[in-house]
Amino acid sequence: MDELAAAVLAGEEPIFHPNTGEPFHEAHLHPAAAAGLDVPRYCQICGRRMVAQVRPDGWSTKCSRHGELDSDWLYEEHLPA
Repeated sequence: MDELAAAVLAGEEPIFHPNTGEPFHEAHLHPAAAAGLDVPRYCQICGRRMVAQVRPDGWSTKCSRHGELDSDWLYEEHLPA
């Protein structure tokens, strides 16, 4: 499992906000992000912009340094091996 996925699945507090890339406690969110409806587009570990792919059944993102995260992995039955 990649470092990003491990941090999110372990419930670690982000250093950078996944929707803005700003330091987590300084982030100013737009309404969709505040409601939890936006795809994470920034790595919560390093703040880099990630490649995001939105699918009909969810989304996936990839940080060039910390790896991938998929919305399916947020559900216990879909965790990567």
